[in-house]
Amino acid sequence: MSRSRIIELSRRHFLAGLLPAWLGLQACGCRSAPVTGRKQLVVVPEGKELALGAEAFQQTLSESKRSENGAAAEIVRRVGQRIADVAQRNDYQWEFELIASPEQNAFCLPGGKVAVYEGILPVCQNEAGLAVVMSHEVAHALARHGGERMSQNFAVEGVRQVTDLVTKWKVPDKNAAILRAYGVASNVGFLLPYSRKQEAEADHIGILMMAQAGYDPAAAPDFWTRFGSAKSGDSTPEFLSTHPSDARRAENLQKLIPEAGQHYTQAAQKFGAGESLPI
Repeated sequence: MSRSRIIELSRRHFLAGLLPAWLGLQACGCRSAPVTGRKQLVVVPEGKELALGAEAFQQTLSESKRSENGAAAEIVRRVGQRIADVAQRNDYQWEFELIASPEQNAFCLPGGKVAVYEGILPVCQNEAGLAVVMSHEVAHALARHGGERMSQNFAVEGVRQVTDLVTKWKVPDKNAAILRAYGVASNVGFLLPYSRKQEAEADHIGILMMAQAGYDPAAAPDFWTRFGSAKSGDSTPEFLSTHPSDARRAENLQKLIPEAGQHYTQAAQKFGAGESLPI
């Protein structure tokens, strides 16, 4: 038998053994994203993801300085709690922090661990603009986009690594992995950009949540239009490295306003644009 034939047969045997294991992982990790119903492969156990989110959040706070702008921090907590009230995740231990930093950034880790950086407040302008940012970030966590990206990356490494992840949680530098996956730039190396599908989902889920929380959904396309032009020289805001913003995005959000408007009409309380942010 020729060497090439032996290699081909070996490859086929390897794939034959690999396929059942991979299909098994897909079966145990298949879920549907909220609102859109998109099928996802998330092999990271949610309980592990929640615990890791809490641990990574505390690590991030220990390396950051909390804002001394008490009035703005209180608004962040108030807007965040209103979003949490409509998120339907009573199992989350919600936390909302304002970080003293000029970065135009925000994030939400699994379990409802939300941080907003002072630098993004001028772009938000008011409570509704802040609700756009916070509901979008919360949407990423609710849809488990970070867990989905982690699963995709580990899957590339092979079935053995994914199996270890699912059964034994053998992941080097777990905190760095979850921070990268959810777009937190805290000395953890490169960030993982969200896919267009994930961004569209976060926009969709987010605009519905902010409307349910009582904020005018018309603020969403306005915010992203402002943010798209928020640049300092040739640099790109950190938020844009994982959250691409363009005119098409604002247009897509504009198309979602009628749907979101129905939720806004039914909101128990309506705050409109809310208070202007004390910057």
